[in-house]
Amino acid sequence: MPDQNKRHRPIRSFARRVGRITERQKTALESLLPKYGIEFTTEQLDLNKAFNQAAPLNIEIGFGMGEALIAMASQNPHENYLGIEVHTPGIGNLLNQIDLLKLGNIRIIAYDAVEVLKHQIPEHSVNCFCIFFSDPWHKSKHHKRRLINASFVKLLATKLNPQGKIYLATDWENYAQQMLRVFSENKSFRNLSPNKDYCPRIAFRPLTKFEKRGHRLGHEVWDLIFEKTEANIKT
Repeated sequence: MPDQNKRHRPIRSFARRVGRITERQKTALESLLPKYGIEFTTEQLDLNKAFNQAAPLNIEIGFGMGEALIAMASQNPHENYLGIEVHTPGIGNLLNQIDLLKLGNIRIIAYDAVEVLKHQIPEHSVNCFCIFFSDPWHKSKHHKRRLINASFVKLLATKLNPQGKIYLATDWENYAQQMLRVFSENKSFRNLSPNKDYCPRIAFRPLTKFEKRGHRLGHEVWDLIFEKTEANIKT
């Protein structure tokens, strides 16, 4: 008889890889995550209470080591930033940077982004989503695990404000093509590229060490920007 748990187990867009974590990152997880973290629950968040200020909400999904999130939050102190990530070294690194710079407008949820959006984020509450270099799952048999797919794009649309934006970047061409296709097929979004394909590099997205190395090796990066259309606010 088939295992019922396996049959209904959701497909995850990430793998919980055990990476190297420093003592400073471990300490940050223990001492700073209670201060800057939000626990995952199936209850909808009170955003004003979570951030201690009423302000536009921006979400970065899969923030890696936190470079982009730190840059955006530092430049826009009157906006709120929520980072969603499961990679513990990255979470620890971001926590140390938040504490060093005394940034009060960043919060972290260390959980699966799909579940966080489904349960905790109110509808039509998000100013923008940033999804930079999510796992491309190179092998064809693993493409079903990619974060950007039709059902996830539909979920994003329910959370965005009218004219809210989604910023994406990937260094894997096949994944860029998939992103372009699934967003273009969803009538809740319009492509902000003049040619309806890819955009110039997103200005506020900092170059990470990983991306700089890729440039030296001749790797290309594809940026995409989509805007939620007012005609489809009732998604």
